[in-house]
Amino acid sequence: MFKNVLLSVDLNHEASWKKALPVAVQNCKTFGAQLHIVMVMPDYGMPIVASHFPKNFTKKLQTEAARHLKEFVDTHVEPGLNAEYHVLSGGTVYELVLEYAKKHAIDLIVMTAYRPDLKDYLLGPNAERVSRHAKASVLVVRD
Repeated sequence: MFKNVLLSVDLNHEASWKKALPVAVQNCKTFGAQLHIVMVMPDYGMPIVASHFPKNFTKKLQTEAARHLKEFVDTHVEPGLNAEYHVLSGGTVYELVLEYAKKHAIDLIVMTAYRPDLKDYLLGPNAERVSRHAKASVLVVRD
């Protein structure tokens, strides 16, 4: 049923993947799907802020984030599972997840809804936006 499963993680928050990773892996095993793990690097918010950092700062951050994501995959994804990982940047989490899903023919997106504030008590803002706008099926795992 599924050929490409996308899992969005935030390595700074274990709750973003602790329960969702086993769900994504199980779906990949069940359907023989490829697992795509993505991490979104936050941006500076405003271009003027970026101008205060050294010229190659963003590239160094992206390289370091990719190293951490590789360590995460090597540690938490069992060998033999068809998995790839990518660090995304240049937008919001939900925009980049949706863009990646479209570009890579993702047919299942697995996300965790965690750290709810009162205003988004039912779903986290990224999970809510992804589930509302995705063309793929979205499985939201509650923390």
